[in-house]
Amino acid sequence: MLASHVIFGAYGFWLPNDPRGSWSEYVFSDALYEFGPATHVRHVSVSGAACGTPRSGFAGETANRSRAHDPHDVNLRLAAKEALQYPPVVFTGIQARAVSRGFSRFTRETQIPIYACAIMPDHVHLVLGNHERSIKSLVGHLKSFATKQLNEEGINPMLAVSPAKPRTPWARGCWKVFLDNEEAVRRAIHYVEQNPVKDGMRPQKWSFVVPY
Repeated sequence: MLASHVIFGAYGFWLPNDPRGSWSEYVFSDALYEFGPATHVRHVSVSGAACGTPRSGFAGETANRSRAHDPHDVNLRLAAKEALQYPPVVFTGIQARAVSRGFSRFTRETQIPIYACAIMPDHVHLVLGNHERSIKSLVGHLKSFATKQLNEEGINPMLAVSPAKPRTPWARGCWKVFLDNEEAVRRAIHYVEQNPVKDGMRPQKWSFVVPY
């Protein structure tokens, strides 16, 4: 494996029982369970690696596609979000820059290269260099570094709902694609770089991102 494309969401971004599928196997909230059980989708390999990403992921690989715009009951999905304990997190530009500073600290302390990064209002795309640690562990550390930075700057979006002890602004889990050839890595990097542009945002240039 040469690299990994990982995607993880802010709180409320993609619910465990989203009708388009999710990475979750359980719905822990009784309020959310009223809208149905988890819509877990199986993993598929998209680059010849041992593990892939859910078919509903955003990896942009040729054997995979986003299901974000697939036909589904939009009203039901939005109603489920209304049942969340807290409002869904939507990062401002200032908060996104704080998240980026957290990621920068991650790269300095771990020496794990990040080849591409897109910090969207409610989720993040990264292409991470190969490492012996698990993707789950790396994503957990990335979230932790970003949350710590948001807390230090006093702009954690969850401050409004839990000011005494700010909660994490991130949802559980992540999507992942293991990239085992150079073409797949470069395709994932291009996809991540173009992700903000496709949503009408400016291209993102982060100092901690290094050339592949």
